[in-house]
Order: sequence, then structure tokens, then C-alpha cells
Amino acid sequence: MVNLIFIEDDQALTQGGIVRSLYDPTAGTGGMLSVAEEHLVGMNPSARLVLSGQELNPESYAICKADMLIKGQDIKKIRFGNTLSDDQLGDQKYDYMLSNPPFGVEWKKIQKEVQREADTLGYAGRFGPGLPRVSDGSLLFLLHLISKMRPALEGGSRFGIVLNGSPLFTGGAGSGESEIRRYVLENDLVEAIIGLPTDMFYNTGISTYIWILSNRKPLERKGKLQLIDASSFWQKMRKSLGSKRKELSPEHIEKITRLFGNFEEAEHNGKPISRIFCTEDFGYRTITVERPLRDEAGQVVLGQRGKAKGQPQADSSLRDTENVPLSEDVQPYFEREVLPHVGDAWIDHEKTKVGYEIPFNRHFYVFTPPRPLDVIDAELKQVTDRILEMIGGLSG
Repeated sequence: MVNLIFIEDDQALTQGGIVRSLYDPTAGTGGMLSVAEEHLVGMNPSARLVLSGQELNPESYAICKADMLIKGQDIKKIRFGNTLSDDQLGDQKYDYMLSNPPFGVEWKKIQKEVQREADTLGYAGRFGPGLPRVSDGSLLFLLHLISKMRPALEGGSRFGIVLNGSPLFTGGAGSGESEIRRYVLENDLVEAIIGLPTDMFYNTGISTYIWILSNRKPLERKGKLQLIDASSFWQKMRKSLGSKRKELSPEHIEKITRLFGNFEEAEHNGKPISRIFCTEDFGYRTITVERPLRDEAGQVVLGQRGKAKGQPQADSSLRDTENVPLSEDVQPYFEREVLPHVGDAWIDHEKTKVGYEIPFNRHFYVFTPPRPLDVIDAELKQVTDRILEMIGGLSG
């Protein structure tokens, strides 16, 4: 993640006496902050990275603060408390940010505070675009980091955050998750999403993804989103740590960094590992398809009053929805995909909603045709013959 957030900032990596700021809202013991500082100073010894962070766990907070004290950092910039309900660095903006928030953790205990900020401040606060379901607060940390981005006119920001798979696709059009994805994609903030191998973390074996966001995208990245499938880049650890059984080697990290830096589509062993899309490719309209209500005689029931007078009444039991890509006009899609099957259907345009999802795995799926039946039959015959031979041996 450190490689990815610094890769496009040649000035920070080369200019003498440069000062940059970096923030981690889930600082833990300060590991990410330390690695970022070591990386930048290793590339540019005259550079200085001002580190800030906040941590909820008291023991981790104490270790982080002690580490920052040893490193000569201003320990006033390391705060204790819940970042989402009690942001203690509220007015600060940063050049870079890193975060590895807890996966799939509910935020019910702080729901009142978060809801209050969303209702009272809207887009002037952190949670204007929407709120995810209370069972998973991952996207709240994403919104929090966006609120800490330095304005583009002042140099902008880039940050990396590790999330589980649900923020990519959970929630239909109009839901909190979809609205958050809509906000970051329509505002062209997401540079890349990198899919990592499973079994990379101590407390969970699920698939995880690194999101790289920036409000100072290079010209060639504007309006684009890069997906990198690094799920095959791993080596087995000599000794497992809980659920953590795999790790990235320096060569793997270098390859991922190069894929991101080159910003081009690529393959590995005949399978795609880097793909580039327009941001609107992930948007869709959910249209509501209605069919007429019919009486016992099979006649269409018409409305008797108001705007619906003389119009066919909708049968709620036959109501259905279709997702139409944003890049396609609704009416031609409806005429091609729906009307041939249900000729009496129509669209209730008042119920149309715009949604966004990022079906990561679908874009890297490669169809493998099944083996010919004669090959399968031959293998089955071999197995059957071997079983019969074994049974014969037992009988003898």
C-alpha cells in the first residue's frame, strides 16, 4: 500500500527537504505509519513525513504513541478514541492516508452519533453520501478518509484502504452502500482496486481488497478505474499465524506496484490480471417492470380515479425489476429483453433508481470448457475396472 500511494509522487521521492503528512485512522501499534516513514526516507533521506493517527484499543494506542515518541514525531498527533464517533483530528487534511479497518464489524454502538452527524451536517460532514447497513461499517472508514483529503487545488491526496469483499457489491440501487460507491465513482476518486489472496490476515481467511483513491488523478487515469487481480501472487508462510497462512514476497509486491504504475491491461499465464474500465461501466439503472392486474374473467382492470383513471392497474404479484447498464438506453433494452417474453409489460419510470456495484471476480473469470464426454467415460471406466479388480482380490 505504501508503494502504491507514493508511486506517482516523484516530487516527494526526489526533492530535497520536502515535507509530507500521513494519517491512519485505525493506527493500531503504528505499523503502517512506521513503514510509510521508512519507505519515504529510504527513497529520499532529506524528506520528512509528519505522522498522525487515532486508535481505539488502549494497549495498541500506548505502543503506537511510544513508537512515535522514539521516532521523534509529535505525539500530540496520535489520539485515543473511536475515529467514527469521536474524530479528534477533525480539522486536519493530509497528503497521504493508510488504513486497515476491522472487517465486517457492526457499528450499532455508535449508530446514534454517526446518524446524527449524517442528518445534521450532510455533505458538510463525513457521511453525506450515505450510510451502510449497521452490520458492516467498513465503508464508514472510506468516507472518513475522503473527508480528510487535502483539496485538489492545494495538492490533493492519495490513500489506500484494505476492505473485505462486501463493499464492492453489497446493497441494491438506492441503498447506502450503493450510494457511497456512486459518490466515489461519479466523483472519479477511485484509481484502482487490487484483489489480494485469501488467508492474508491473522483473524480471517476471507478475500480482501486494497482500494486506492485520489483526488489528483493523472490525466491518463481520469474517468478510469483499474482492477488488478493479485489473488495468485502469494507464497506459503513457514509457520501459520492463526488464519494467516500466505504472504506476499518482495517480488509479488514489486509486480503489483509495476502493474499499477504501468496502468495498462495485462495477463499472467493466459489469464487477465489487470483490466481498465470507465467508471460508468459499474453503474446501472434498476427499472421496475409492471404487468396488468386482471379480473377473474381475465380482463385488464383499469383505474377509476385520478391520474390512473382508464390506465391498466399494476399487479404487485407480477412486479419485477431489471438492471440496465448506464451505458445503454432503457427503452431499447426493455424492448429487446422484456417485451418479447411479456408483451403487456410497461416500465414505472417513477421507481427507477441508479446504482453502482463492482463485480470484481466476474471481470477476471475465464471460462474453461468441460472435457469431452468420451474422455470422462474412459476415466470412469478405468476407475470402475480398478474397483472391480480390488473387489475380486478381496473375494479371492
